[in-house]
Amino acid sequence: MTQNTPLELQLCFSLYSTSLAVSRLYKPLLDRLGITYPQYLVLNVLWENDGLSIGKIAARLDLESSTITPLVKRLEAASLVRRTRSAEDERSVQVSLTDKGKMLSEQSRCLGEALFAKAGMTAKEIVALNQEVRRLRAALTDEAK
Repeated sequence: MTQNTPLELQLCFSLYSTSLAVSRLYKPLLDRLGITYPQYLVLNVLWENDGLSIGKIAARLDLESSTITPLVKRLEAASLVRRTRSAEDERSVQVSLTDKGKMLSEQSRCLGEALFAKAGMTAKEIVALNQEVRRLRAALTDEAK
């Protein structure tokens, strides 16, 4: 009879539980900003490149468009983004940041600061860890090819 690898030694559990820990750290900060973590991810995509379609936001986050649409609708209800139909393709909905949504970028810096403070790691260590996790994700999703 073989013994299973203890849970805390399994990479999948380490990644999962670390993701939960980061979410718990971010939650009170996101609550103060009035957004959820998935909404924060959508806003991050738009802070990088404003005026994207729902489909491009979904692709960037590796999610389905049907998952992004309700997030964007709630962001629009909070006056953080606006949706408009593409002039070239009426089926495509473009999402643009409002001034309020743009200002939230600066206010959200507290999340990264909280992570650095809580982690007790240097910026160099966190950057290196992120690069390794991204390399693993790329290999598992065939992005490396």
